[in-house]
Amino acid sequence: MTIRTRFAPSPTGYLHVGGARTALFSWLYARKHGGSFVLRVEDTDLERSTTESVNAILEGMTWLGLEYDEGPFFQTKRFDRYNDVIDQLLEKDLAYRCNCSRERLDNLRDEAMKSKEKPRYDGHCRHSNVDPEEPHVIRFRNFLDGVVIVDDMVRGKVAFSNEELDDLIIRRTDGSPTYNLTVVVDDSDMEITHVIRGDDHLNNTPRQINILRAMEKKPPKYAHLPMILGDDGARLSKRHGAVSVMQYMEDGFLPEALLNYLVRLGWSHGDQEVFPIEEMIQLFEVEDVNKAASAFNTEKLLWLNQHYIKESDPLHIAHLLSPHMGRLGIDPAVGPELVDVVKAQQERAKTLVEMAEISAFFYKDFDQFDETAAKKNLRPVARMPLEKMREALEAQIEWTAESLHDLVQKVSEALELKMGKVAQPLRVAVVGRAASPGIDVTLHLVGKEACLRRIDMALDFIRKREENA
Repeated sequence: MTIRTRFAPSPTGYLHVGGARTALFSWLYARKHGGSFVLRVEDTDLERSTTESVNAILEGMTWLGLEYDEGPFFQTKRFDRYNDVIDQLLEKDLAYRCNCSRERLDNLRDEAMKSKEKPRYDGHCRHSNVDPEEPHVIRFRNFLDGVVIVDDMVRGKVAFSNEELDDLIIRRTDGSPTYNLTVVVDDSDMEITHVIRGDDHLNNTPRQINILRAMEKKPPKYAHLPMILGDDGARLSKRHGAVSVMQYMEDGFLPEALLNYLVRLGWSHGDQEVFPIEEMIQLFEVEDVNKAASAFNTEKLLWLNQHYIKESDPLHIAHLLSPHMGRLGIDPAVGPELVDVVKAQQERAKTLVEMAEISAFFYKDFDQFDETAAKKNLRPVARMPLEKMREALEAQIEWTAESLHDLVQKVSEALELKMGKVAQPLRVAVVGRAASPGIDVTLHLVGKEACLRRIDMALDFIRKREENA
């Protein structure tokens, strides 16, 4: 049997982290077993589905690298097929027309709630001959007795009594098919063998299995993933921070770091925390997913992101960093090679946004010095070391990190000062703050003209400080 999985989002918003994890698990299972991964867009909610949401989902999938083998298929393009199936169910008396009013259905619900019973349709129209010309819905004629066993790959066997399952609507009054009908037809037509989805769909599964049996189709294997919680134990939502996949891109996370984090939300392999994508494919099994809900921990994600920034190819990081530099108004082509900046900063940033911010000084001058750093390092005592360094830098012809390191050392020795007494005021002068990569690399990447210009600014700052003393 060829494994076929699918990811079937509704385009009513962005691709959120819960959906991304579902897509990842489905993708991994297909890749692990040499199968196909299908993307299906469930856009039958015509009022809420938007082209913008479709694009956001596709963009999120592309950024994460979850390439699909087939699709995207759109349910709105398949209404004729759904209606064919509904007509077949009507002909076999496995579905029926219902013209119950909204008022009657509301009363049914209210009475059930008062009796503390589960609201469900009472089958009033099961044996009625409703005129096809009058407004009506189509209901599936559910089985009245017996039990549906969902042999779930995560939760084990879960039993549902057919008595608890009412005759659900499969086509609305406006003629549009409903979710439980479309998903069944699609999974059958697309020969999906494994449905991996959130456990909020578990209660739909026995209804879908019954429709498949009415169609004389074999149900796929199901795996219902536990929900993702915020760190406060509530269901993950916007108030916990970013939940959109593309917001994580905007916030400077690497796709591989987010994938690594998502795979650990409910799945583990011993105590291992870091999983390159190839290893995820090799080790992942749906049966190993935990039944309990997982808590989203942003600090853990930041730790993983920092790990991937440190360990990744600088060229790869430079490629991802470039748009973040652009958002700061910096053209990375005008200045030092971005890959060299990445090499200098890889150990110093948790996100690409942070890396861009702490690297801006390589490309553009600043208006003022960090107050604390200037107060400590740009004092009158630093004027002589800075003047000597400016003279030496202006005369320097070879502008390499090695030669600049030697130069700072020579000036320090000539002034009979420890190297830090020269390098730190110089760093604040050139960078604007007290932290940067090594002074040699910093000088090299900033460039000669900018270094001299900024040292002049620092000397002017010291002179004004002396005048106001």
